[in-house]
Amino acid sequence: MKAPPCALLAFTRRARLGGMDTAEPLDPVAWEGAVNARRVRGEVFRMGRREWLTERGWRQMRDDGVRTVIDLRNPGEQRRRPTDPAVRPDAMAGIAVVNAPTEDPAHPEHAELFADRVPPYLNHPDGYEHIVRLFPERLVAVFRAIAEAPAGVVLHCSAGRDRTGLVVTMLLALAAPEAAREAAAAHDEASVRGINEWHRVSPVRHPFERYQDDAELAPLLAGRREALAGFAAGIDVERYLVRHGLSAAELEAVRRKLGR
Repeated sequence: MKAPPCALLAFTRRARLGGMDTAEPLDPVAWEGAVNARRVRGEVFRMGRREWLTERGWRQMRDDGVRTVIDLRNPGEQRRRPTDPAVRPDAMAGIAVVNAPTEDPAHPEHAELFADRVPPYLNHPDGYEHIVRLFPERLVAVFRAIAEAPAGVVLHCSAGRDRTGLVVTMLLALAAPEAAREAAAAHDEASVRGINEWHRVSPVRHPFERYQDDAELAPLLAGRREALAGFAAGIDVERYLVRHGLSAAELEAVRRKLGR
């Protein structure tokens, strides 16, 4: 399979400075095959499903200092598709894959919350508050895996948008609270645009999602930004993680990974 074009991943965010719109680039990475891949901060990166990476992409990721990939998906989602590139185990040598799902689809309340949604899974920041309420031990496990990683870390789910976006929003709040709202919004928009562009070129049609043009994306992005701001305003990330079992040493290790 032809690798996804990395040029699709370089997006910018718009910021209001002194009454002027200025474009500030995010930090995309060009690992061959990677979709929605960019640096979060420091030694922490994000992307879509790892099965999109080619052998060269795995080597490039290792060359960038990554030694741990944290998969936020549930075990049943982790499978190779016929259109994914073939990757030999030796191409992944030196990189540990840690499975740390953020949610349990079998949880009765979780299943009820998403049963009537289309698509029937977390695909919007308006669901973040439910995940942090229902699955604190799972989120603590994600942050513990980040803390224990010996070097660079990549977080990913399927699209690299919502489960990854939840964790990234919390990480940004730990790293720089005063800038977290804008940084989280920038990452969210880039992730939405990144997977949207993938839907345009993907060789396989998604069962629920499709490519949307700018006119369709505008209200979606506005709604996501509003929901994300509400979520960020309603959670003290440090207090939440410590209350649910993350130690002070682990918290500090996470901050070091973020370059703080």
